[in-house]
Amino acid sequence: MAQPTASPSTWPTPPTRTCAAATTLVTIFEALHDMSHPARVLRAARGLLTADGSVIVVDERVADTFTAPGDDIERLYYGFSLTHCLPVGMTDPPAAGTGAVMRTDTVRRYALDAGFGTAETLPIDNEFWRFYHLKM
Repeated sequence: MAQPTASPSTWPTPPTRTCAAATTLVTIFEALHDMSHPARVLRAARGLLTADGSVIVVDERVADTFTAPGDDIERLYYGFSLTHCLPVGMTDPPAAGTGAVMRTDTVRRYALDAGFGTAETLPIDNEFWRFYHLKM
């Protein structure tokens, strides 16, 4: 077994890291719907931004309102949601329980709860993803 060449007391001290209000962009890709507390996460992201900073959220593109039986993509997302997204997102009660089928109004509500002033859907045409721009 190799012996360490230096004791921990001789290791360099890591630099102090400060992140508060230090960045202009935070991105969350295909993850917000899996989080137990999405509004809390967005609030933390907002706390990292400069005054003119933004958060870009990219998540599943589903219909804005529920209509049974839904298209093939939405049914696929419901399947993912039941077998993975909801169980993962419910691990820290009291969880939001969002799941993969996160509609535009839900993202906007989470953004407003987190203190954002605007939450707009970006005009990016994609069959699978919807892009949101959150601003102070």
